[in-house]
Amino acid sequence: MNPRARIGVKLVASTGVGIIAGGVAKAGADVITISGHDGGTGASPLSSIKNTGLPWEAGLRDTHVALSKAGLRGRVRLRVDGGFKFARDVILAALLGADEFGFGTAALLALGCVMARQCHLNTCPVGIATQDERLRTRFTGKPEMVETYFRGLAREVRERLAGIGARSIEEIVGRVELVKPRTAEAARAVADLPRQTPAPPQTGWMVDDDTRLHVELNKTIGDASVSQRRFRITSADRSIGAHLSGEILRRLDLPDGSRSYEFVGSAGQSFGAFLVAGLNFHLAGEANDYLGKGLSGGTISISAGEQASRRGDVVAGNTVLYGATSGELYVAGRVGERFAVRNSGALAVVEGAGQHACEYMTAGVVIILGPAGTNLGAGMTGGLAYLLRDSIGGHGYNQPSVRLAPLEVREEIWLRRVLLKHFRLTNSARVAELLNRNSPLPLLRVEPLVPPCTVAEAWTATLARVEQPRVKRQGTPVLPLEAPVSSEALAVM
Repeated sequence: MNPRARIGVKLVASTGVGIIAGGVAKAGADVITISGHDGGTGASPLSSIKNTGLPWEAGLRDTHVALSKAGLRGRVRLRVDGGFKFARDVILAALLGADEFGFGTAALLALGCVMARQCHLNTCPVGIATQDERLRTRFTGKPEMVETYFRGLAREVRERLAGIGARSIEEIVGRVELVKPRTAEAARAVADLPRQTPAPPQTGWMVDDDTRLHVELNKTIGDASVSQRRFRITSADRSIGAHLSGEILRRLDLPDGSRSYEFVGSAGQSFGAFLVAGLNFHLAGEANDYLGKGLSGGTISISAGEQASRRGDVVAGNTVLYGATSGELYVAGRVGERFAVRNSGALAVVEGAGQHACEYMTAGVVIILGPAGTNLGAGMTGGLAYLLRDSIGGHGYNQPSVRLAPLEVREEIWLRRVLLKHFRLTNSARVAELLNRNSPLPLLRVEPLVPPCTVAEAWTATLARVEQPRVKRQGTPVLPLEAPVSSEALAVM
């Protein structure tokens, strides 16, 4: 989404953390944070606070040595945290190789925290970690308190720097020869540290490869000469759509109408992730996991051919439409497990799904025209799902969270409208059969036990996005959405 962002990875100070940090650096991280065993939130259980990780000094030492020996130290900046309170902590961390320093608990204490360790109980006595209005009135913290703490800390850091003859933190990073061990054991701990490592430059992002598909897509921005484009795609092309969406937002080049892109092949993970409004992706083939992750207004359609739809082939992987907020997804085939988890506003039509579909869903409309697996709707608090009557048994859905209900007359109209668009984008044989029946749609509504709104209100945003199809036949102005669709009508769509 934003290739210029600094990528930070946090690692717990433990045995072998230096080896892990080397792999993280090779993967392109810009900042590696080594977190010590001290500090932490008041909500942590006592066992996690007292028996997890090593002191940050040990983790920082191992990471600095491993990266230096592998020639990777100049690629990343090292950050360290874990109970930092005083200027001495900052100076010592810099001497052991740290470039940046994290303060959490100390800043919270400056704001008035008394470390009651009740953050998870909603009973914070000083009104910081609570939603109770009565307790929140006890909060007396002000921004100036934190500012005063850090100003005093900075003043003491400058004094200590002056005492060792340095003018800035950068001058002492990795200067382990300035560390004077108090014991023989401490001397052995710092004996193999490299003597000095120059401060690494902050690159901020990796250089793009001009041959990558996402770069080819970016070249289409601002070129209105061709409204539709076609590309080959492979499983090595990951997160296609996220980079394009981010580039459009950065350039403020939002399309007035829409831009359509067609892809042929097997898409890699996160195809269409975070796709913004105005972008339409059609894939002739199949997609891996995380299809449409975080969908943000765009439209994605996938088809692997008429026979694939008839057979019920799986054409998309697991965790499809995870965390989507808006937009549309049409898949002429089945998808894997955990479909539409945490969906909060998107419309989706698929022809089968694995287990745990619509888990923690809060808004949006999902239509599953095939097997739906088990545990559907667990933790679902909003939105609507629609299933075929014969595709779900008595235990196929999460009964403590959701219930089944028959369709209303107006829902039949709305569902036909969506299915017509699904057919138009994917040429789905399964949808054609459903719409050609001379009977009502064989669907049931799945809704939360305590719906947050009416059915009409749940459909409002979806209906605003879906354009009413204008399907014309010979001598017929417009095909009514209430009636079954004939083969002749489908043939001319």
